[in-house]
Amino acid sequence: MISVPSTYSEWIKVITLLKEKKDDENVLKVMQQGTIEWQTGVAERFAKKLIEAVNYRMNLASDRFQKNLMNARGQESAIVNALLGLRKEMMFLSQVVNIPVLPEKERQHYVQLVISQANSMQSSLEDSAKTDRTGKLASIVRNHKVNSF
Repeated sequence: MISVPSTYSEWIKVITLLKEKKDDENVLKVMQQGTIEWQTGVAERFAKKLIEAVNYRMNLASDRFQKNLMNARGQESAIVNALLGLRKEMMFLSQVVNIPVLPEKERQHYVQLVISQANSMQSSLEDSAKTDRTGKLASIVRNHKVNSF
């Protein structure tokens, strides 16, 4: 059982679980309930640790997607599953950075960063799919967007 964080050290434990991808559902739940006194010094360190974990997870998701895509070998269902897995992770990360403990301005900024990354991934996938002469891959990428959350 993960306890609801209220101190910096408790938050670091939860953020570590987030980074290690352990019990995402409960981690998100306690993050949404957590509190912290938002003061200079603590705020910057807290935000830095949270963003480091989110960036790590985005990179991990991107790497896993690339691996899944290589293993798909053109199988439509495997490609769709890889896209949906990437979308699910990006949606989760947007929820992570949209927690009430963050001030509204920071929250909006961090959510926008995740959305921008998802938009960039989608754009890159659409550009890559243009090389498929059949148009099948482009259709799959358009119909299973990474950034539609």
